[in-house]
Amino acid sequence: MKKLGKVFKGTLGVLMTLVMGLGVVSGDAFAALIGTGCGDATGPAAAQCGACMAGGGTWSGSGTSGTCTGVEETSDLSGMVSVIINVIIWAVGLIAVFMIIFGGIQYSTSAGDSGKVKKAKDTIMYGIIGLVVSLLAYAIVNFVLSSLFTSGA
Repeated sequence: MKKLGKVFKGTLGVLMTLVMGLGVVSGDAFAALIGTGCGDATGPAAAQCGACMAGGGTWSGSGTSGTCTGVEETSDLSGMVSVIINVIIWAVGLIAVFMIIFGGIQYSTSAGDSGKVKKAKDTIMYGIIGLVVSLLAYAIVNFVLSSLFTSGA
């Protein structure tokens, strides 16, 4: 149980670092992460372009300005809650994948040391458990939110 607490604290620390890091990513980097199609948009326009394209819209413009078409703006509570929860679950899933990769690297570099092999296997196992939990959480949360907000409409 003590070991599980350490894993939880470590995962929570990584998650907080990731969330805080997302706040300092520049608009240009965000647009580059989302993909191409933003032309020569820079600064805030690049971030708007990236968000537009992530939402399935089309960006037209260049430099520091432009417009997004083809995306419905979500100002209702259900949309906002859904987006926030899905981003958090996505981040947890991403951390789980990184933990699996990290465990694989640990396993490869253990050089037969039984303690290191066990630690690597545990890391992989906890990563897989985290990935399964995040996938189930995604499915359950979206089902519940769609059931709550569509039946009340």
